[in-house]
Parts: sequence; structure tokens; C-alpha cells
Amino acid sequence: MARTTAVRLTGEDLSSADVWEIAVGGAATELDDSARAKMRASRAVVERAAEAPEKSYGVNTGFGRFVNRAIPQDLVAELQLRLLRSHACGVGDPYPDEVVRAALVMRANTLAKGYSGVRVEVAELLLALLEAGVLPYVPSRGSVGASGDLAPLAHLALPLVGEGKAWVDGELRSGADALERVGLEPLILRAKEGLSLVNGTQFMGAFAALGTVRARRIALAADVSCALSIEALQASRGAFSPQVHALRPLAGQADSAANILRLLEASAIIESHRWCDRVQDAYSLRCAPQVHGAARDLLDYVSRTTAIELNAATDNPLVFADAEELVSNGNFHGQPLGFALDALAMAVSELASISERRTERLVNPALSEGLPAFLATDGGLNSGFMIPQYVAASLVSENKTLSHPASVDSIPTSANQEDHVSMGNASGLKAWQVLANTESVLAIELLAGAQAVEYLAPLAPGPATRAARDAVRSISPRLAEDRPLGEDISAVASAIRDGSLVAAVEQEAGDLL
Repeated sequence: MARTTAVRLTGEDLSSADVWEIAVGGAATELDDSARAKMRASRAVVERAAEAPEKSYGVNTGFGRFVNRAIPQDLVAELQLRLLRSHACGVGDPYPDEVVRAALVMRANTLAKGYSGVRVEVAELLLALLEAGVLPYVPSRGSVGASGDLAPLAHLALPLVGEGKAWVDGELRSGADALERVGLEPLILRAKEGLSLVNGTQFMGAFAALGTVRARRIALAADVSCALSIEALQASRGAFSPQVHALRPLAGQADSAANILRLLEASAIIESHRWCDRVQDAYSLRCAPQVHGAARDLLDYVSRTTAIELNAATDNPLVFADAEELVSNGNFHGQPLGFALDALAMAVSELASISERRTERLVNPALSEGLPAFLATDGGLNSGFMIPQYVAASLVSENKTLSHPASVDSIPTSANQEDHVSMGNASGLKAWQVLANTESVLAIELLAGAQAVEYLAPLAPGPATRAARDAVRSISPRLAEDRPLGEDISAVASAIRDGSLVAAVEQEAGDLL
């Protein structure tokens, strides 16, 4: 259900769900009056510092290695514009649209916290771009994640001053043309405002905020796809009993086991083989809660870090209005987010890895307990799900490479003034691809599981897994004769990403943990 009220930015309580609703769902947003008051107080401190003879970093000095270079009073404003121009040198493909929109709202929220010292108009123009559908063109390569996302944020900020490039009405235009098209006036930057626009972690944070929403949906979809595979492979429910998981009380493990057990309730398929002579199921089935749960616990850490970062002050220097003080600091360093994004990639990658193993069991007649080879009708003439399993294997292998952490790397910049960096942007780019790969891997398992349970008729799946199968069937008809399945995989992956697949299951099963 779409949000009917605007998200009010205070700098204190923005959530990942809010960011998703704004950046993906198109929810409106506005500055809270409390934020305006805090911003005005800190702005007054900056204006006094700009007129004072003492040096204040980034207000009347150069940047980075040029920290000791004093800037004449009449060039203080020009300094801020030149900062944006010099830093906007990113390369490569642009960030995904939703990541740019997320960065816009997150940068506005950081300014709204009241420790950056910019005018209210700066944050308001960032939000005006969102409302008007102006999307800055931001190349995705060039941030080392140390003084924040310097190059990307400079590209994000240039349209505010009528420079750079931005998408508007489906056309890539100059920043000046984009503003004129929607009736907005460019800013004339004042002391510290350029620095406050580029010092921050908002692109790393955008990946984390949106990524945690996607990862949560993936974790739920993994439990659903697992339950459907358990039915199709006629495996046991016993390994998911709560008394088992109480003896190893890890939160994620217990929740995943409870979900799978609930999803298998009232299954005629499961009931039909209660007294079979099979002793144990394969690990990809029996150990699913242990693997899914470990991923969930890791994602909880990512979510906690992200929740803090969304409402953190990551500017340098920070402006403390009460003390009339500007303090140089390192809150812009992306190490917390770099670690978190690498952890996100690892967690989600493992959900894909175990999913692909279940898909292999579904299509391999040596492992699938009587299901036709590759779930094909008239096998030989038809190949069925032979090649979708290849695709899943390919994506899982790619995920393994992408899960190598970027955040353990560092390379010095700015003549060794900035001598340790986080590489958090690389972590975010990798995690983003792992999320997409995993949505596709789970989509393949769901498609195969839906096909497989239908071979067990007249035995019926349980109400919850039947809802999962029906959700898949609403997108992808049963594979009777071979056809290209790429679009089917993409459609089911999109249903995982937007939450509609799990929502359809929860209508039958109730809210999953």
C-alpha cells in the first residue's frame, strides 16, 4: 500500500523503509520545522567563522592536502563552486536510478540534522529535485569511501548550481536546462556549502538502506522457496521442530525454522510420507534454518549499522551551534558501511548458494525421488529446467567472486593526507549485483518447485506453499513444452524484489518472521 503522507525529515528518525518508499515507491518528503531551526542555528556559526581571521577547514582554507592554504574572504564562495567542479570526475556507468534518489533524500536528511552549517535552501532544493523528477547523472566509479563519496556526491550536487547533467522527462540535459524545465532556480553557494554537499557517505548508505530492504525480502523468499522444494522432494518436517532449535538458540535459525514449519502446515504431500523409511534428508533441506538463519543474523548487523548511518552527521567539519565551534573529524569515513555491505553480500550469497543446491535436487533424477529428469514433459524432446539450473549455478559462482570483501583494501589518496580509505563504494556496487543475482537464483528454485509439486498430484501442497505456487503461476504458466524462460525468471525475481510474492504467501500463512 502506497504511503499517503510525506516523510518528514528531522535528521533523527529516517528508516530504510522510508528510503525505499521515497526512492522506489515515489513517496513525498519534506523538511520538518525542527530541522529548519537546527540548520539556521548552525548556519549562523559558519557565517561568523567565514568572517573571522582564524582558519576553519573548508570555510576559508583549501581541502585535503591544501588544508593549510588560506582562502581570501572575497573567494570563499567561489571556493565552494570550484570544489564541486574539481571533484565531479567520476567514470563508468551511472548508479541505478533508485540509488541516486536514495542519496538525494539521505543527503538532505544529514543536512537536516543541523551539524553541517548550510542554509535551509540547500536541503530544500535537494528535495525539490526529487519532487520534480530531476535525477542527477552520477557515474558509479570513483569513490574510495574515505572522505565520504566525494566524486559521486559532487556529481549529485552540480545540478543544484545549474551545472553537471540530470535526467528530466526522459531526457539527459544540462543541470541548468533541467532546473529551468521544472521551474527551479540554481543555488549560489556560500561558505562551506559545497563541502557539506560532498562530505558524506550517502551513496554507500543508499546501497545499504535499499539493500537491507531487498535482503529482508530475499530471506523471506528463501524460506518460502525452501518449503516448496521440501514438499516437492518429499522431505521431512522433523528437522524444523522448535525443540531442535531451542538447543541452539540463534535468533535467525529459530525464525527460519519456524517459518518453514508454518509454511508446511496441512500439507497432504508431507503427510503422505510420514512413515517412509528415509532416515535423513540432504543438508540443503535439513540444514536450511542453520544457513538461512546465519544469513539473517548477519543481515541484522547490517540493518543496525545502516539505521545508525541514516541519521548520522557525516560532515567535516561538524558545526556545534551551542558551543559556537567547528570540529574537524572523521565521521565521513566509510569503514562501517564498507564492512556492512560486504557482510550483506556474503549473507545473501549464501542464500543463493543453498537455493541452487535445492534446485539441483529438483531437476536431477538421481536425487529427486521419482520426479522426471529436469522436470520435463516428454524429456529428450524437451529439456525442461536443465538450463535454468545452469543459470543458477552461474550466478552462484559469480556471487562467490563478488563476495570477496572490498572493505579490507585501502590505497592512500590526497598526497597521503587521506592515507586509509574504506572502499565502501566498491562494497556497495558488489552487494547490489549479488542481490540481483540471488533474486534470480531464488526465482529459478520457485519456478522449479512449482513445476515439481504439480507432478505429485493428486497429493496437494499445504495452503501456504499452494499460495506460493499460485503466485508463481500468476506470473509464469506451467512449462509443458520448452520455451525461453528468461522473462519468467526475471518476472518472479521482480516479485521477490517488490515483496509481492511473499505478501501473497503471507495472506494465507500470516506474517512470517
